[in-house]
Amino acid sequence: MIGFLRGAIAACKAADSSRKNTPSYWLTLDVQGVGYDIQITASAAGKLPPVGEETQVFTHLLVREDQMVLFGFPTLAERELFRQLISVSGIGTQVGLALLNSLGIQDLVKAIVSGNTRVLSLTPGVGTKTAERLALELKTKLADGRLAQVGSTRSPSSILSVALQEELEMTLLALGYTPTEISNALNAIVSLPILAKTQDIEAWIKEAIAWLSR
Repeated sequence: MIGFLRGAIAACKAADSSRKNTPSYWLTLDVQGVGYDIQITASAAGKLPPVGEETQVFTHLLVREDQMVLFGFPTLAERELFRQLISVSGIGTQVGLALLNSLGIQDLVKAIVSGNTRVLSLTPGVGTKTAERLALELKTKLADGRLAQVGSTRSPSSILSVALQEELEMTLLALGYTPTEISNALNAIVSLPILAKTQDIEAWIKEAIAWLSR
């Protein structure tokens, strides 16, 4: 229903302190005069620009009989992984946020695909049985073609920083492109003059999708 929101940061404060096991923050985003309260992870909050500056978050809307809650993520790939997590029986939104917050997207995917229940169970709220269920239900989904292959599309170019290239790959993987397609796209666009001196992730995504859509 709401794919993403872009606006000025009006406020960002810690969520209910009684939930110490699932550290999260409430981000209030001013989108053309409308304030949206969005729950994000503590790690995402730490990467936000100062209050008053603009940012964008990809969102997931949870609708219940008694409430509607927006969850926000800095990348599309992180939102898609969150949706995979909460599709598993026994994994609620707060545990999903806690997993992303404590492990990060790459280590979390690797732990699930490798069946490393010890690492998964280090997250507060995730016991051994829950970790086993996570690995059992998501291992195949993540390993058969998309998120598990982070880094396999690595381009020989040194123009992009490693962190930015990983984010670019994760976003394209989450959009449904295969590692081979992404590798071909990056090799094709890396020499474009428009990208030669920029680390703007949106510019790289735009050019990659344009090349892949030809």
